[in-house]
Amino acid sequence: MNPKTVQQDTIAAVATAPGIGGVAIIRISGPLAETIGAHICLVTLKPRYATFVPFLDMDGQLVDRGVALFFPGPNSFTGEDVLELQGHGGPVIVDMLLTTVLHHGARIARPGEFSERAFLNDKIDLIQAEAIADLINSQSIQAARAAIRSLEGDFSKHITQVVTDIIYARMYVEASIDFPEEEIDFLSDGKVLALIDALLIQLTTISSSARQGALLQEGITLVIAGQPNAGKSSLLNALSGKDSAIVTPIAGTTRDIIKEQIQLDGLPLHLIDTAGLRDSVDPIEQEGIRRAKLAITSADRLLLVIDAAHNDSHAIEAQWRAANALTSKAIPCTLILNKIDLLTPEAVATLTTQLQHLSHTTLITISALTGQGFDALRQHLTASVAFDNQPIGCFSARRRHLTALARAQSAIEASRGQLLVYQAGELVAEELLTAQRALNEITGEFSSDDLLGEIFGSFCIGK
Repeated sequence: MNPKTVQQDTIAAVATAPGIGGVAIIRISGPLAETIGAHICLVTLKPRYATFVPFLDMDGQLVDRGVALFFPGPNSFTGEDVLELQGHGGPVIVDMLLTTVLHHGARIARPGEFSERAFLNDKIDLIQAEAIADLINSQSIQAARAAIRSLEGDFSKHITQVVTDIIYARMYVEASIDFPEEEIDFLSDGKVLALIDALLIQLTTISSSARQGALLQEGITLVIAGQPNAGKSSLLNALSGKDSAIVTPIAGTTRDIIKEQIQLDGLPLHLIDTAGLRDSVDPIEQEGIRRAKLAITSADRLLLVIDAAHNDSHAIEAQWRAANALTSKAIPCTLILNKIDLLTPEAVATLTTQLQHLSHTTLITISALTGQGFDALRQHLTASVAFDNQPIGCFSARRRHLTALARAQSAIEASRGQLLVYQAGELVAEELLTAQRALNEITGEFSSDDLLGEIFGSFCIGK
């Protein structure tokens, strides 16, 4: 990424939620913060003290009375001079005060720009910056606690330790390259292999915790698909606990994508109900089917619902093959046989036995009407992603972190292969450097401007 630079302009934004409230906060950061405070409050604010003052507009008219807090840089969240004006939470008052702040030289902040400046000024690393947004958006107590751990630096400390150990291993390898005349064979004395194996153990442990953290924050997307009247909407309603989708005996009732978000033992589930998959001449239904097929390709898991009461094993397998043809091999499929309340237990057992040969597919039998089989379905969904609903010490993470960890682990495994097979010191060192760069992308030591724009652009304004 480009070298970190000091920001020369002053930014401002409302830091509290929109609407009417008891208190609203306007946050200002940059070189003009203290001057703006003097114009609006007509007093010299004592650093890090709460001062009750009048807030005046550009014409000297009283707008409000509230509390002003001034934090001189670098001892502030952003590392710059920061001013916070805390007044009454009426939208008109807030707008008048913000207009005054802008009049005195500030500009409206971009989404996430306060956190971005904290990162650019080395107050926080990229993991901690993302943890701020994760904490705000947490959907469960477990997710909030994981975000706090990342914000406090737990995830960063683990990454930093691995990077330090990689650098040490690289130094050891490169010493054998730079000093070949030494009597000790650094590459075959077993120490480099031990260092690499220790790195792999560290990364495996970190990846496990990060995977749990990513599940807590992002959850998984489940796309419910199948033919019309298979019970897809009934399954959505049963899982969400409310009548989100219209259920009728008429085939093709669902014409569009219906989305619901639920919690399953702390795991966020993004449920997507889709139009029934079939050939249709109705242009509206055709569009719904097109959207259903598109949704399937973006699923973390496909829940293929089939009416077990009106399909034999051959018809079920045909539907399974047709649905799998719409997905990539990376998308796992759960085959859900619905309406088993209309079958005898013996018929259900026979049907499941006939379908056991379907590869890479979990088969669950349920009745969306009676609730039969739902406990098994819920257990399957959490087990399918190895989710622990009582994670100990996990930290907030994102998919980009998991990708970078996987790249780092792959590079270190490659370095191990170079060592054992070829004794190629230069290639061992190069693979270790590749792993180090992947991990540095997680903390932001090396990050592209496009990545930073994507990350901070997802924040709310004022944060």
